[in-house]
Amino acid sequence: MRFWTVLGACILMLEASAQPSSIADLKPLSNISDLVVEPRYFTAHNFVGKPIEGYHKPKLYLSPQAFEALQKAQRYFLDKGYQLKVFDAYRPQMAVDHFVRWSKDLNDTVTKSTYYPAVPKDQLFAQGYIAEKSGHSRASTVDLTLVDLATGKELDMGTPFDFFGPESWPSSKAVSEAQYQNRQILRQGMVAHGFKPLPTEWWHFTLEAEPYPNIYFNFPIK
Repeated sequence: MRFWTVLGACILMLEASAQPSSIADLKPLSNISDLVVEPRYFTAHNFVGKPIEGYHKPKLYLSPQAFEALQKAQRYFLDKGYQLKVFDAYRPQMAVDHFVRWSKDLNDTVTKSTYYPAVPKDQLFAQGYIAEKSGHSRASTVDLTLVDLATGKELDMGTPFDFFGPESWPSSKAVSEAQYQNRQILRQGMVAHGFKPLPTEWWHFTLEAEPYPNIYFNFPIK
């Protein structure tokens, strides 16, 4: 029995290392010119403060099912005067491993004042801000916000993307009423188009009917 358990795990690892042809770059596939992509982990503009392993190109990958739902959400928001701005989508396991290594380096606190001012770095793992597995690695989760079409500016959500703290919870009342309502606009539109929100991050949404619910992919973005 142990042999078959180990064999099954190895097969899953092989599947996770290969890129399905259907998982592809978000931007070239989109026929909606107003979709904005800003791949934060390809750059140093993130909580680690450096480009993240596995992001070799400034691209965002997504499963076709999640992409189709995201397109519908984008059309919905455009009709209301907003456009989606996507920070992250598919995240290879090697990038998650990079986050874990960073979280254990307690001497590296360069980004603390911006991303986790009230949380000791040695508590990021215990409090759930860093984990060994991410739903992003299943290729149907997106991190995003809204941009006002009239001004070209992001809506004020009260905290930056990837801010570690209860202030980032969609339900938080630590933010202003206007900031809270902006979060609700994003949340309601994404939920209406098949995505489920995360209780601790206003920017995080996963496709309800994700096609790879049990596979964590590890192919790089290139």
